[in-house]
Amino acid sequence: MGCWGVPGPVLPLLLPLLLLLRPPPAAACPPACRCAPGEADCSERGLRQVPWSLSSNTSALRLGYNFITVLGPRSFPPLPGLRLLSLPHNRLELIHGRALVGLGALQELDLSNNYLSVLTPEIFLPLTSLATLNLGSNRLGELEPVVLNALPQLQALFLQDNPWVCSCDILPLWRWLSYNRDKVRDKSLLLCRVPEQLNKYPIMAFGDESFRQCRETSLSSEHYITFFIIGPFSFIASIFFCTFMGSVVVFYHNLHRESHCWRRP
Repeated sequence: MGCWGVPGPVLPLLLPLLLLLRPPPAAACPPACRCAPGEADCSERGLRQVPWSLSSNTSALRLGYNFITVLGPRSFPPLPGLRLLSLPHNRLELIHGRALVGLGALQELDLSNNYLSVLTPEIFLPLTSLATLNLGSNRLGELEPVVLNALPQLQALFLQDNPWVCSCDILPLWRWLSYNRDKVRDKSLLLCRVPEQLNKYPIMAFGDESFRQCRETSLSSEHYITFFIIGPFSFIASIFFCTFMGSVVVFYHNLHRESHCWRRP
């Protein structure tokens, strides 16, 4: 009984079809991570930077309990589908303004239990879809509302266990928190650390009258402009006035001396 064979001229035509039927290659997974479809768990691996050999279809990236101190420019590989980024319990002190570029689909960001003390609006500008932000247990003494206003889809914000400085400078943040109470989680845990007499006093317990002295002593931009305009003119006017009065005194003195000379025999 003869064997059926594939004619020689037909084999080159079948090769592209056979290549299409091959199973797709497994998604890349960094050696220090545990990966599942759409998820990379790189927690507790002693990492000092974000691994780059991540699959582009990663939707959840966990990097907690590592030794990452800085997120520099473009610290992440292209991850257009990333929805969750978890970085708690690292040693983060600085996040560059372009560190999160390319993560526009991100919806949840956990930066809790780090050493962050300063945040700028540029950091969060790329995160147009972010809904949940956890900044708890950092070293934030103050936070400008413009940083939070860079997140148009923000729905849940965690700020507990930070050493808040409850001076007049916290007034803008207090206003933002008052207008966005529904977004702030664990409001009762937002406590003052400085000054000492307000230690552990809840920020949300302040009333509008608490900042009356700040508004009375603070100067608006119009006041500063007025001072800068009037100040030089008043200085020049005082010089002219002093010169004029000095001339009057000298003239009177000379006139008096001349009249005295005319009276002599």
